[in-house]
Amino acid sequence: MVDAAVVELADRIRALLGGAGEIEERAMFGSRAFLAEGRILVGARKGGRLLVRVAAERAAVLLTEPGVTRAVMGARTMSENWLDVAADAIADDGALMEWIDVAREDAGSGEARETRANDR
Repeated sequence: MVDAAVVELADRIRALLGGAGEIEERAMFGSRAFLAEGRILVGARKGGRLLVRVAAERAAVLLTEPGVTRAVMGARTMSENWLDVAADAIADDGALMEWIDVAREDAGSGEARETRANDR
């Protein structure tokens, strides 16, 4: 059963993306992931947390933002490219859109492309 907070956050993300044709939505590991070119940009996670993929060079700075931690999946801490943003830090759509924009900007950066190539 999907967490109601996942559904609510996914609905908000979908609305903010406005049906952007290049974005694909998939159910993954009990969450909803939003992908560009087959790679996760953001995801709606249990408890309404936002999973965000960022360029490693920006991760350290972004980790200083309120409510931001390195993402953990199960018992595994994910690489520095993956951050979790607490639900209260994205309570309004403006804050949520800022994080979506960060993910989209970093997806187009050289480092993000190199990281994606190394993930294959």
